[in-house]
Amino acid sequence: MRTIRVTGRGQLKLHPDTTVITLSLEGTEPEYADALRRSAEDTESLRDLLAGFGFLRSDLKTLSFQVDAEYEGYQEEGVYKQRFKGYRYQHRTKAEFPSDNGRLGKILYALARSPVRAEFSLSYTVGDPEAAKNALLGKAVADAREKAAVLTQAAGVALGQIQSIDYSWGEIRFEARPMNRSMLASAKNMAEGSFDMDIEPEDIQVSDTVTVLWEIG
Repeated sequence: MRTIRVTGRGQLKLHPDTTVITLSLEGTEPEYADALRRSAEDTESLRDLLAGFGFLRSDLKTLSFQVDAEYEGYQEEGVYKQRFKGYRYQHRTKAEFPSDNGRLGKILYALARSPVRAEFSLSYTVGDPEAAKNALLGKAVADAREKAAVLTQAAGVALGQIQSIDYSWGEIRFEARPMNRSMLASAKNMAEGSFDMDIEPEDIQVSDTVTVLWEIG
C-alpha cells in the first residue's frame, strides 16, 4: 500500500474574554505551625476581600503551596556560617472572571490597600479553551488535507482513506500577560474605592500541528 504523510498547521487569533488574577502569599514564621496558620489566615482574608466583589469563596483556587525551612548566612570570626531563620510559606492562588475593567479596578484598589500583602499579576485567557483547541485542530487537519490534495494532484495519484492521525496532545496556553502589581504605581485613581483600568489585552495567537497519513492510489 502506498501512502503519503502530510503535516498540517492550524492557527487561531482569539480575543481574550476572561481575566485571571494570580495572587501570591509569602512570609516567614519562627515555627512550622505558625507558618501554616499565617498562610491560612491570609488566604481567608483574600477570600473575604474577593467575596465583596461577587466571588464565591471556592473561586479562589490554589496553584501551589509549600512550607520550607529558611536559613540565612553570616560570618563569625571570618568563617561563613548558616543559621535557622524560620519557616517560609508560599501560597499561589488564582481567581478568574469575565473581563470587566470596572470590576477589575475595584478589586485591584482593594488589594493595594489590604493589610494582606499579596503579590499579584494579571493574565487574560479565553473562557472556553476546549472549544478553541477543537477549532485549532480542525484547522490543522483541513490544512493537511489541502496540502495532500495539492501534492497528489501534482503527482497524478488519487488521495485515499486516512490511515492515521498523529497529534502531540501537548498543552496549549491561551494566555496574554499585560500587568503585575508594580505597574499599579502608574494607575490613575478614578474615584475612592477604584482604579481607572484601561486595559485592552492583545489577541492571543496560537498554532498547532497534526500529521496525517493517507493511502494513495
